[in-house]
Amino acid sequence: MDRGSRDYGSILLGSASEGGFKQRVRIQTLLTSSLLIANLIGAILAIALSAVGIPQPSLFQSDLWWVNYIAVPVYVVVAFVVGTVLGTVVVVRDLQWAIRDRAPTAKDARRAQRAPWRLVFIQSVLWAVATVMFTIMYGVLDPNLIPKMFFVVGLSGVVVVAISYLLIEFALRPVAAEVISAGYGRRKRSGVRSRSIVSWMVGSAIPIIGILLVVFFGAFRDDTSKLDLFVGVTVLAVIALSTGLLLTVLTSISVTAPIRSVRTAMKRVQSGRISEVDLVVYDGTELGDLQVGFNSMVGGLRERERMRDLFGRHVGRDVAEAALQQDPELGGAERTVAVVFVDVIGSTTLAAGRSPTEVVEILNRFFAVIVAAVERGEGLVNKFEGDAVLAIFGAPIAIDDPAGAALGAAREIADCLADDVPDISAGIGVSYGTVVAGNVGAIERFEYTVIGDPVNESARLSELAKRDPRRPLASGRAVDAAGGESTSWERQEDTTLRGRTEETVVYAARVVSAGR
Repeated sequence: MDRGSRDYGSILLGSASEGGFKQRVRIQTLLTSSLLIANLIGAILAIALSAVGIPQPSLFQSDLWWVNYIAVPVYVVVAFVVGTVLGTVVVVRDLQWAIRDRAPTAKDARRAQRAPWRLVFIQSVLWAVATVMFTIMYGVLDPNLIPKMFFVVGLSGVVVVAISYLLIEFALRPVAAEVISAGYGRRKRSGVRSRSIVSWMVGSAIPIIGILLVVFFGAFRDDTSKLDLFVGVTVLAVIALSTGLLLTVLTSISVTAPIRSVRTAMKRVQSGRISEVDLVVYDGTELGDLQVGFNSMVGGLRERERMRDLFGRHVGRDVAEAALQQDPELGGAERTVAVVFVDVIGSTTLAAGRSPTEVVEILNRFFAVIVAAVERGEGLVNKFEGDAVLAIFGAPIAIDDPAGAALGAAREIADCLADDVPDISAGIGVSYGTVVAGNVGAIERFEYTVIGDPVNESARLSELAKRDPRRPLASGRAVDAAGGESTSWERQEDTTLRGRTEETVVYAARVVSAGR
């Protein structure tokens, strides 16, 4: 199932990405259905109480026919039509901003937050009128029916109002989500407690009061038999169980839906799918605070991952991981590594003959080739020095054959540059030996680097390699230290590199392949 289908805690409410018209039709359908279901429950409750729960005095008297079969049905139909029409008018008026697909203003948000209460108020008025009207109608013909009708219709109305509120609040979750996302969500700090109290009061307290009243009046009425008393108490108990269960279920759904949304989103975070987590906040109670807090936490995790990614891009993944796992400090340690130095040939001419944008685009493709080759060899691109690149194999993460990996990467770079970046060529030098690898700089600002003779030697070899950029050059120490990769290199000359006093045995790659 698409995760978006439960953005509001229920598949009935659709997805947050759903079109405005489709969502409006869905909300209106749910609102109308909610009012119909709540009033139907109230009607069934009223009939059950009148006919069976409190049978005496009876409503089925000959002179009450016009009330039972004309006044009551007509009022029920009229009340439902009036309630539906007024409810639709209220919803359309209060949610004009949503209908027109625009962001709500502060005034719009206040009206949207009052919409559930307006709809509930309409239902309250209709049932209050019914309570007064039916009590008077039946009471005029039989005064003994006054307490019975007042209790029966009043209790049914209270149940309808409670159920209506919970269902309306459920149907308007998408609207509440838009209001909250616009920054107008006013948190009801005791919302969960209020829902629980209403559920208890309507589902338990009022029916229990009804049972007490039945017992009380039965005790003082001579015509009330034990069977009538038993039936009345039983019906009220069944009603208490039924309405209590229904309201408890509705209340628990309103409580568990936000928690379930957080739990589902948490599983995505645990599986590493942080980018997919965007929890819709639709609850205006303390549970909404939970959703907001979770989104804040995920936002912090995303920012942390973004910073981690940027850090890795700037200093290299291995250096970043090492820095994150332990407290970084200045200084370093001796490491035996292989060093690859790649330097562009004719960078001045390149810059003079092209626009700066073109030069940057070419250099980016040049660097991309080098980074890919170095990472495949488990090396670290340590520095981009203008149009030159320094790569290290064997630090900060040790590898089995740093010299062989560096020599292989050098040949791969030469091959790929010829194919992928024909606009540019470079001299490539490889050296091997002991360096000091660590953090260099000040405590406020430092970088990971390597310092030692192999770095200088690789830079000088890259200058020498510019004579034939198709063939990288390497020191004899690098080739001697390499494994099977050494067979791809041949001895070329012994020379004293610029700035050095000792001769360097220079090897060149045997063959530069025509393709990748």
